[in-house]
Amino acid sequence: MFSHVTVGTNNIDMAAAFYDAVLTPLGLCRRVVTPDGGPPSACWIKPDSVLPRFYVYSPYDHNGAGAGNGSMVAFTAPSPNAVDAAYAAGLLAGGSDEGEPGLRPHYGDGYYGAYLRDPDGNKVHIVHRGDLHLP
Repeated sequence: MFSHVTVGTNNIDMAAAFYDAVLTPLGLCRRVVTPDGGPPSACWIKPDSVLPRFYVYSPYDHNGAGAGNGSMVAFTAPSPNAVDAAYAAGLLAGGSDEGEPGLRPHYGDGYYGAYLRDPDGNKVHIVHRGDLHLP
């Protein structure tokens, strides 16, 4: 459904370290080189894939990056343990708590998730969708 998702950052090195930490436990740890000529950026894709992609960029307009109110990126985890690991790694990599890991039955049976803010304040959701039996 999606080609890519992008969030802004004011510190590409800090953002890249945060997303490396969060995405590695989810199996989304293949960071790729982004094209030269644009603003500083980092990009992650699933192993053996080209799309979808997740990007972190310095804003093109050279203004400061800011978190969108009501905006959120959600990453699929292969298990509740992976949610726990990604959440813990994100906190250690400069993220802040926005909702500890746990069951969220109001979203569906077997729905297990956690919420973080990245170092720039972007909201990140990590979820195992046991209700959908995803691979």
